[in-house]
Amino acid sequence: MDSINIAALPKIETSMAYTRPLDGPAKIRVFPPSSGRETENPPRERVTVQVYDCRPIADQLTMDDAGFQLVSHRSAFNDFYNADLVERDYYPEAAALLKESLGAVAVYIFDHNVRNKPRSDAGVQGVRLPVDGAHNDYTMSSGPRRIREVLADNNASHLIKHRAALVNLWRPIVGPVQDHPLAICHAGSTKLDDFIPTEIQHFMEGNLEEPSLVGEIYSFKHSQDHQWFAVSDMQPDEVIFLKCFDTATDGRAIFTGHTGFLNPNCPAEFKPRESIELRTVVIFPEDA
Repeated sequence: MDSINIAALPKIETSMAYTRPLDGPAKIRVFPPSSGRETENPPRERVTVQVYDCRPIADQLTMDDAGFQLVSHRSAFNDFYNADLVERDYYPEAAALLKESLGAVAVYIFDHNVRNKPRSDAGVQGVRLPVDGAHNDYTMSSGPRRIREVLADNNASHLIKHRAALVNLWRPIVGPVQDHPLAICHAGSTKLDDFIPTEIQHFMEGNLEEPSLVGEIYSFKHSQDHQWFAVSDMQPDEVIFLKCFDTATDGRAIFTGHTGFLNPNCPAEFKPRESIELRTVVIFPEDA
């Protein structure tokens, strides 16, 4: 982080949604778009922050240092709203990209989300809104648990002693992304105390009373130390690798706070953001 001269980078000023410091437990309830019910979040506060365009320094950003990295990759797949085809055809392509780029011995993709406001507002099943709230997808307890579950589901529990990371692969479906880009907080500007353990409950169309899935994420509270970055005008032939947990304890990045944000400099004519994110477990060589 010290070697990056952020003062020379283009930047925008925007309002970032943080979670307020809490005395008690935090909880999020996520309902399907077709239900018409909005996500219930812990108390939030909006803080004015600078978001720096990291394009000029993209070659200096790695997952182990910054918690994220930008990769050029043109996909052979384009039917991102067909969940079955995404799993059949896009998952293997993305797994191969992660494996080659990160020097992994195995990659297991276990989930994905597509996001687009117009389709979500219309109630299209399986399409969600861009997230507007700083967070990290896993915690010190839910991260290891999710890795164990995914390895077990793939008959790969023998790899449990390898270093493993939960990595999201984020790609625009159309470009450029201008209205609601992804912002990422450089891992070197955060500390564990910035993250608030938060129970997250997911509800499905058939039952809005009992959650179908309960997990734990980190909400993110504000710190003056945070350094936020985004990739300007991202295109479908670019992806971001985003680290959400790492079993390594040698000082490399473990968590990465991130969120979508409203771009105050968005032009009057724009394409509403469409994006897909894959959730993966990346397994590194045993000596990594």
